[in-house]
Amino acid sequence: MKLLAGNSNRTLATAIAEYLDVPLTRAQVRRFADNEVFVTIDENVRGEDVFVIQSTSYPANDNLMELLICIDALKRASGRRITAVLPYFGYARQDRKTGGRTPISAKLVANLITRAGADRVLTMDLHAGQIQGFFDIPTDNLLPVPLLAEDIRAHYGKTDDLLIVSPDVGGVVRARALANRINADLAIVDKRRSGPGESEVMNIIGEVSGRRCILFDDIVDSAGTLCNAAKALSEAGAVEVSAYVTHGVLSGAAADRVTASVLKELVVTDSIELSDVVKACKKIRAVSCAPLMGEAIRRIANEESVSKLFD
Repeated sequence: MKLLAGNSNRTLATAIAEYLDVPLTRAQVRRFADNEVFVTIDENVRGEDVFVIQSTSYPANDNLMELLICIDALKRASGRRITAVLPYFGYARQDRKTGGRTPISAKLVANLITRAGADRVLTMDLHAGQIQGFFDIPTDNLLPVPLLAEDIRAHYGKTDDLLIVSPDVGGVVRARALANRINADLAIVDKRRSGPGESEVMNIIGEVSGRRCILFDDIVDSAGTLCNAAKALSEAGAVEVSAYVTHGVLSGAAADRVTASVLKELVVTDSIELSDVVKACKKIRAVSCAPLMGEAIRRIANEESVSKLFD
């Protein structure tokens, strides 16, 4: 097995390598003067099972090109099987036509990865499960529920008064999986989206008064929707409101919004490397997904079941 890391999240790649006790493959992933990406693999990969670890987070286009060029370099170096490991799959929110003359960018990115030469894709908590069908190669979508459920038990103790809350109707299946895992009740925030990154809470479905509420979602970007939902839950009588989100995009002034909100804390995984501003926010905490990603990589390399991880 070989592990190759791009520049998007070296910290996570190093943690995965430590979990597997496999050193990262020596390689150079750098830029020419005009910002073109250049990749050199500095050790033999002929006939190897190679895993390329690269989140396509900000800057999404640069990181995506790094991934594609790494795959091409490995293909031309006669790697036996190349698995694209994307802890965070960028462009996943563009998974359907939202109006006339608009793209389905998630499908385009899937085509690019496939045509570059990837034999398999490993990712975590896709925005929409059907994106797996955009790929014509085997695709594993890891679920962060066991990882986050363990963290909730460690930090929140008894779950009798906990209430898992989906911030929108589309995330109910995801939230229900977490609620079932920790034996907690479920509530739903009914919202109306007035534009990208903007939303208005219309109704709360479920009894939240006197409960400790945990909002659960896959992506937090500007944090506006999350903070609005937390405010609505607090006004409805929630004792406290926290949030667990798989991918902490946290762009712009998101950290400041979280700090000024009623949220007790926001917990994200390290699928995206957090900026210094986000790391400085006392309300934001990261949980490592390295053990989950590393175990999935080990199972794929050994031709073992990945779904057993979620039993």
